[in-house]
Amino acid sequence: MRSRLLPLLIVLMAGVLLALGFPLAVSVAAAQQQKVVVDRIDDTVRFAALAQFVTKRPTGSRLRDKDERRETLQTELDYYHEVYGIKAGVFFRDREPMAHAPESWFLPPRGVEVREAFEEALRSRGSHDPRQVWPWQRGRLVVASPVIRDGDVIAVVVTESPTGRMRSKTLQGWLLIGAGESAAMLLAVGAALRLTGWVLRPVRVLDATTHDIATGRLKSRVAAAGGPPELRRLARSFNEMADNVQDVLEQQRAFVADASHQLRNPLSALLLRIELLALELPEGNEEIASVRTEGKRLAQVLDDLLGLALAEHAAADLQLTDIGALVAERVGAWRPLADEHGVRLTGTCPATTGWADPVALSSALDAVIDNALKFTPEGEEVRVEVSCSGELTTVVITDGGPGLTEDELARIGDRFWRSNRHQNVKGSGLGLSISRALLTTGGGSIAYERHEPHGLRVTVSVPRGEPRPPGLTRA
Repeated sequence: MRSRLLPLLIVLMAGVLLALGFPLAVSVAAAQQQKVVVDRIDDTVRFAALAQFVTKRPTGSRLRDKDERRETLQTELDYYHEVYGIKAGVFFRDREPMAHAPESWFLPPRGVEVREAFEEALRSRGSHDPRQVWPWQRGRLVVASPVIRDGDVIAVVVTESPTGRMRSKTLQGWLLIGAGESAAMLLAVGAALRLTGWVLRPVRVLDATTHDIATGRLKSRVAAAGGPPELRRLARSFNEMADNVQDVLEQQRAFVADASHQLRNPLSALLLRIELLALELPEGNEEIASVRTEGKRLAQVLDDLLGLALAEHAAADLQLTDIGALVAERVGAWRPLADEHGVRLTGTCPATTGWADPVALSSALDAVIDNALKFTPEGEEVRVEVSCSGELTTVVITDGGPGLTEDELARIGDRFWRSNRHQNVKGSGLGLSISRALLTTGGGSIAYERHEPHGLRVTVSVPRGEPRPPGLTRA
């Protein structure tokens, strides 16, 4: 969820910063140019004031034409160009120069910015808003002002300024804006990380606690601390729900255990009376043999129910265990029965450790190996292999039986479930359920899959590292 929420917040914040940054950058560029334009306007106004007093048009070279006022104007323009590098000139209405610097600079014939500014000034309008020059453009800034005498425009002052320094200052301003935007973006990303962490931390803790409860650690709870009020209320509601579910399960387990225990006495008495009745009937009576068989089967079911209730209720005594040695011991214990059925029982049990309850794991392995021996025909093999991979130690039991279909694999391990093809095999359908309960209590698991070309593969897994004890999970 964080990987989806965080980019959304970053994109929104980046959009806000860009929406603010672009107008600010344009404003900085406009301010720099306006500053230069105002300065040039002041210069052109000063030159226009000097040009008002020039009464004679130049008729020859600058050396032969002895108009003192025009020479003063020319001197000012020459000095202006020499100091600032700005081209400047005063031109009559017919575009002939009154004075200009440098000497080679004239009005172009048509179509360029200088000519456009000149034409605008002839209409008594100064160049107060020249075209914006951006940092990547190499254009020059043109400002023109009219020279007015007796209410008429007699000439125009035109300046053509280089824009390198102005563009450099604009670019520096943009760099400062970019640095500010970058710093603001970093702060925004940091704030977004803190915000999403604060919002999603209770969700992660709730997810971890839900996983703990789903895997059998029913005492796990969420400590309502931190996060938005809505999520804190959700944590409290979740804890209340978990308490209620645990109470219901405890009541069910207690009922199953009590019922199984209470039925044992009348069932034992009933089986005893059946045995006494069998003494008075002819030997080999089929009806009494069938009743005796069903009675024993019912007793086995009650024993398994009691074992299942105890397995689900008892707390696991986890300790670091040599899984290889424990599995080798159980394989040795079942080998005589396998030999009796004509089944080869082999074990590959290297020394490998894992965290498990030795008694619970032994009981679970007994149930799985017993189930494998039941369904493996004579002459086939049951293999038990111990290995470790990553954070798990696994025990794989592979049999050579008929196996199960995909639909049957989905139901294996359910209480009292047995395949229709195996109804005549002795058992209550609770053995694998008991195995799963025993393993889940200790943080282990059991999985089933088909074994090619036939048979079933059962994988029992226990953690290699010490499991986190169930309890309150801090938010």
